[in-house]
Parts: sequence; structure tokens; C-alpha cells
Amino acid sequence: MLTQITVQDLVIVSRLELELAAGMTALTGETGAGKSILIDALGLTLGDKADASLIRSGCERAEISASFDVTNNTPAQAWLAEQALEDDHDCLIRRVLVRSGRARAYINGRAVSSAQLRALGERLVDIHGQHAHQSLLRSAAQRSLLDGYADHQPLTAEVAEHYRRYKEFDQRWKALNAARSEREERLELLRFQLEELDALELGEHELDALDAEQRRLANQGQLQAMAATLVERLYEGEQSLRDGLGQASADLASLSGIDPSLVETRELIDGATVQIEEAAANLRHYLDGLEMDPSRLGVVEQRIGRIHDIGRKYRVAPEQLIAFTAERHAEVERLQQADQSLDALSAEREQAHSALLERAEALSASRIEAAARLSRTVTAAMQDLGMAGGEFQIEVNTGGQEAIGSQGLDSIAFLVSANPGQPLQPLAKVASGGELSRISLAIQVATAEIGGIPTLVFDEVDVGIGGGVAEIVGRLLRRLGERRQVLCVTHLAQVAAQAHQHLRVKKFAKEAQTFTEISPLDTEQRIDEVARMLGGTEMTTTTRAHAAEMLGLAP
Repeated sequence: MLTQITVQDLVIVSRLELELAAGMTALTGETGAGKSILIDALGLTLGDKADASLIRSGCERAEISASFDVTNNTPAQAWLAEQALEDDHDCLIRRVLVRSGRARAYINGRAVSSAQLRALGERLVDIHGQHAHQSLLRSAAQRSLLDGYADHQPLTAEVAEHYRRYKEFDQRWKALNAARSEREERLELLRFQLEELDALELGEHELDALDAEQRRLANQGQLQAMAATLVERLYEGEQSLRDGLGQASADLASLSGIDPSLVETRELIDGATVQIEEAAANLRHYLDGLEMDPSRLGVVEQRIGRIHDIGRKYRVAPEQLIAFTAERHAEVERLQQADQSLDALSAEREQAHSALLERAEALSASRIEAAARLSRTVTAAMQDLGMAGGEFQIEVNTGGQEAIGSQGLDSIAFLVSANPGQPLQPLAKVASGGELSRISLAIQVATAEIGGIPTLVFDEVDVGIGGGVAEIVGRLLRRLGERRQVLCVTHLAQVAAQAHQHLRVKKFAKEAQTFTEISPLDTEQRIDEVARMLGGTEMTTTTRAHAAEMLGLAP
């Protein structure tokens, strides 16, 4: 429940502090006095778009604070706890507008976004504007109102989620299905390529080995001659390096007997002699392995040529052919699995569609039941609102499976017959603005009664209504105020007289500036205000008596 609102430097309000109570509170005042400024200020605290032009002329900032008691508001408490913004059973919302810069918002002293304000506001206050009947002409608004009346939010959320999931599977299935012929063509090409690539049987390091072998075979004569010459020089010749080292070792042996410091040098020469012998042995072994085989060179060169030919054919470097072949095999596997995936995806798609259809049909059944209840309630309210014999009916047209969407299978239409004997017509075709206002009010009151939002604001929703009907409207709002907090901006004395509390908006000029103030009225002041609403500028004894009588009639 809204307990207090404070407004500073907003439009023509300099400073306003207002305490609000439970029940129905009427807000009245002369035309142009600024009755709707309070509603605008409340809207700002609930996340409405902030505009610097709302700041009072000559001021740099405006500030609005609204206090709520959320003791019995479980949804608001849960949201505040989820956002880590709770503060026992109190909730203070503050909105600051600055002329140069962005507006700021706070919940219980902690900075929040306007989106968070809106999310919380939906759990605190429901505002019915004076042009609410205009939105009721739209099919989407009619569906939303019916779903709100029936508390369909969990079910509509399920339908929307199932629809999202189904569309995701459907789009993937369509994409795979459309590409099926392309996949077949691609598979045929890949299989042809792989037949040739696999036949090549290229080994992991085969090309490097072939290149090395080809170089060896092409230069075998040179390798053989040079190797034999080296063996001769190192070991087998008359003046071989080994013999020379052997003589040097012998000479050092005799000298080291004279000078022991030469022993280390002799050991080094002996080690070199051993290495020379090993090198000569390796060369002899190498020569033994060099067999002249002209045919082998041709085989190697032919193999290398084949590898290079395949690489050129597929525009791939020869050393990348193995990776290229592996990629082609992987692509074939993916494409072959695509049809299997298509079958699996088709099954998932059908399951998702069945789940969507089941939830959508459940939503349709609930909408039909709720539409009948709301139709009866609004029809009954119309009888009290000067439309005796009138009828209101909500038509739920459930389409086939092809009509399913994120909102389900249904199109919703509000039909009305304002007078006995007239056929039911879409609400948009009701000619009388007054009748449309009354029907709109009946719908709003009927739907507001079942909602869980504790504070309801009606901003001149009684436009176009007068006489005895206005008194009935007041009674409806008062009855609603017995269960919920109702704030009603009205210009009708019959409505204001039904309120539990009465606030008067007054505009005045001071020092060339315009100000607005809102004051709670005591009994005498209330009589004067209702009399003003009845008689205009002329305050007579008769009008005051009539006003007192009207206030006395209030239960």
C-alpha cells in the first residue's frame, strides 16, 4: 500500500508531502489545477520515462519519493529479496531528475535501473488512465487483460518458452532439410576424390623419405667414389691418416719417458686414432650398402611425381595431402551423420511441437472458462452503469495448429451490445464514447477486483459519465476500496462523495510563479468541495445542502 509521497520541484509543484491511507481516496480540483501531476509523479517512481522538461522552471532538479508498506504484498517482498533490496516491510522509492544529466533511481537507498523500477512497480501499483478504453480497442490489450484476469502468467510463460524451443528446432530442421540435395551432391564429389586420395596411400613422412632417397640414388656414383677415396685416406692408403697418427703416438711415447707432461697429448692422439678407425669402418659399411639399382630411381621418381600431380589437382601442397585427405573423410562423416541428425532433429521438433500444442490447448481451455466468468461479471456491472439489457461477451477463437504462436492458439475479441435487441459487436465499433467509457470502467473494476496489486489508481476514468450512473461508479470504486487501496482522480461529485478520504488540488500564483498544493479535507471542507463540483463557481446554500446530503448517503 502507498503510504506517503513527496514531490519536490516537479512541473508546478514546489513542495508536496502527502500521507495516504487505505480505502478509497478521491483527488479533486478545478480543471487545470494539476490533479494528474500526482499521478505523473507516482508514475515516475514506478519507472516511467524521465524527462528534464518536467523539472520546475528555474530549478535544476526534481525529486519524487514514494513509501510503500509491503507487509501483505508477497510478490513485492519476494522481488525485493531476490534483488537484495529488502528492508523489512518498508519500501522507499526515490527518483531524481536533473536538468543536465541522466535521471537516477533508488530503492531503499540503493541505486537501481528504470527497468528495475518498472519490475517492482508492476507489483505495487496498477494505474488506469483516463484513456484506458483506447487501449482496450486493441486485440493484444484484450488478450493481455483476459490473461491478467485469469492469472495466466505462469501458463503464458510456459507457452512462450515452448514456442521458442519449437521454433529453434523448426528452423534447424528446415535448414538441414533444405540442404539435403546439396549434401548428396557434395558427398558424391567427396567420395570420388577420396577414392583417388586413399588409393595414393601416402604415408606420414613418406614424401620426405622419398625426396632423400631420390637425391641419394641420383648421386650414387659420386657418393660411392668419394666414400672409397675417404676410406683410402683415413685408413687403407700407404700414407693414411691412421698410420700417421700411429707414428705420432709412438714418438710421443718415447718422449713422455723424458717429459711426463706429454702423456696427456699422446692420449688425445690415441683417442683420435680410435675415432678415425670408427669413421673408416662406417664408410666401408656405407659403401657396402650402396647398390647400383637404376630401376629403383625410376620407381622413386615416379612415386614423387604422382604425389605432386595429386597435390596440383586438388590445389594442395604435397606435404598437406595427408591433412587434406583427413579433412575430406571428416566432412564425409559429418554429411553422412547429417541425415541421421535430421531424423533425430525431426523427432525433437515433433516432441517440442506436441509439448507446445498441449500447453497452448490448456491455455485455450482456461481462457474460454475465464472469458465466460469475466463476461458475466462485466455484463452485470453494465446493468448498474445505466446500460440495462446490455451484454458483454469475450469471444475466444481458437485456431488450428498452423495458427500457433508465442501467445498460443487464440485470438481474443471483446464484443458488446449496449442496448437490448442489438447484436453483439466488436468493442471498437461501439459508437457512443460515453458507453465505451462505462464499459471500459466496468471491465477495469471487474479485473481489478481479482488482481493481487494492492494499490489501484483511476485517473479520470469516469469521463463521459454523469447523473445516477456516476453515483454507481462511485459505489463500485468504494466497494473496491474496501479490499484494495484506491486513488481516484475525478471531476464528478457523485464519485468523490463515495470516497473514504478526500484530497483537494489547488493551483495559485505567487510572486509571478504558479504553484500547486494538495490538501486533505475535513468534513466542512469536503462539503464545500463537493458543492463546488456540483454548482461550479456559485456556492449556494442549496448546493451545500445537496453536497452534505450526498456525503451523508455514503455508507
